[in-house]
Parts: sequence; structure tokens; C-alpha cells
Amino acid sequence: MSSTLSRVDGTSVAMPMRPGLRGIIDEYVELTKPRIIVLLLITTLAAMLMAARGIPNPLLILWTMIGGGLSAASAGAINCVWDRDIDRLMSRTRSRPVARGTLSPRDALIFAAVAQTVGFAILYFLAAPLAAWLSLFGNAFYVVIYTMWLKRITPLNIVVGGAAGAIPPLVGWAAVTHHLGSPAFALFAVIFLWTPPHFWALALMTNIDYDKAGIPMLPNAKGIPRTKREIMIYSLVLVGVSLAFFPLHVLGPCYGGSALVLGGIFLWDAWRVRNDQTKRYARVLFKYSLLYLALMCVAMVVDRVIPHVA
Repeated sequence: MSSTLSRVDGTSVAMPMRPGLRGIIDEYVELTKPRIIVLLLITTLAAMLMAARGIPNPLLILWTMIGGGLSAASAGAINCVWDRDIDRLMSRTRSRPVARGTLSPRDALIFAAVAQTVGFAILYFLAAPLAAWLSLFGNAFYVVIYTMWLKRITPLNIVVGGAAGAIPPLVGWAAVTHHLGSPAFALFAVIFLWTPPHFWALALMTNIDYDKAGIPMLPNAKGIPRTKREIMIYSLVLVGVSLAFFPLHVLGPCYGGSALVLGGIFLWDAWRVRNDQTKRYARVLFKYSLLYLALMCVAMVVDRVIPHVA
């Protein structure tokens, strides 16, 4: 997260490629968008723990994490290849390997093909076929629907494209149970609704970059006041839907109390964004939204596991 914010502030300087094997490895790691992968794997693991009502087979966790991580790495690499022209124009993305020219598009695509093939095989044979197909669908959605289609033509890009980032909990649940269940869809819904206010807070800090790159993110396409209103609206929907899972008996009181407190803080931060004439509270909301998602995952896991252990 600190790396992302330093790039937003323009305080992060692209370093030259290190010599030797270490430098090559660093470039390929950066190609995969590792910070995004970590977030996706956290939600995958949370769903696995929820599905098992405890700790699943450690080998199953290992293979699911590796398979899911490789699949996500493939999608990230393809995104870097497709977006290399606009990545060069934005301070947050210009240090990506393909944009900098330290990795060729050909090498990045070969890496992506190998990572996707190996990741799919691991999930299919060592986790569950359904998990493999869900992961492949999520990647295809991210690459084709979001990256290649929506991102450059509509400010609704992140609203629809956010569905791709909400697939990992379904992958994790399917890896344990070989089917899908309502708690997994609850986590899917939370991530799907969390994505717009999270990224719009970031977009408020980087709207000039998006404008230079010609990407119709909401602030530069519809204006900053409209973006702040939409953040507030989506935050209200996010918190409302997240709270509904308790009375609907999808999740229990431990989750319900946590969702109320965490959601209240989210709404307060979103309200402060709406009334702020600087980018200060957009930064606060962006940082808190990451903590919010992590703690919501913890709350869901604890809610599922504790009653079963007791």
C-alpha cells in the first residue's frame, strides 16, 4: 500500500533494472502486480477457512494459493502488456516492466501463458475442477471485459470490472467444498460493492494522470463532486448489504457486530471525502478501505469458525 501511495504522490522513482538473475526475477515479480495478488489470496484463504469451519488440509491451502496466485499473475501480466501505452503516461504505473521496456511484450505474454496453464492445472488436479474454472473465468473477465473493453470507454469500468476481483472467494470455497455456498457469495458481494469506492478514492488522488492517459475514470469523466456523491452512495449500499447478511442468517452475530462497527467507520470516512476540498480524506478512505476488507474477512472467518469449535 505504501508503494502505491508513494507512486500517487510522485515520490517513487523508477529504479534501473538490477543486473543478473535477481534483476530478471524482480521484473517478473513486478509484472504480476504482487500487491493485488496478496489481497486476492487473502480473500481466497478467508473463504477456505469459512468453508471448512476451521483450517482445511494444509496441502489444499498450499495448492490453492499457488494455483490462484499463478492465475492472478497471468492476468496482471496481460494487463501490463495491453495497457503499456497508457501506463507510460501515469506516475503510478510508469515503472511497470513492460511500460519501462525492461520486459518485452512477447516475454510477458509467454510468462502469462505459462502461469495461467500451470495455475489452472494445479487448481484442477490438486484442488477442485470448479475452482480452476472459476479462476479462469475471473481472469478472462478481468482481461477481456475490464482491461480490453470497459477500461477505456466508460466511467463504469470499475463498477462492472470489479466482479473479477470478487471471484477469488468463490475459488477458495469451491476448493474446499467442490460447490458454492451462500457465505462465499456474501464475501463476493462485499468485495464487488467495496471496489468502486475503494478505486474512486484512489482516482480522486490520480485524476490528472487518468486524464492524461485518456482513461474515463469517474473524477475526470463526470467531475469530482459527482465522484464524491457516488462514493457516498456506494458506501451506503456496501454497508447496507453487508449488514443484511446477519438478519438473513447467512452469517451470525459476531460478523453482524463487526460489520456494523467497520461499516460505520467506512461511512464516516466516505462522508468526510464528500465535504473535503483537498485530497486528504480520499487518501484516508483509500487506506482504510484496505483495512476494512481485511477485517471483514477476519470477521466472517471468526463468525463461521468459533461456533463450530465451541
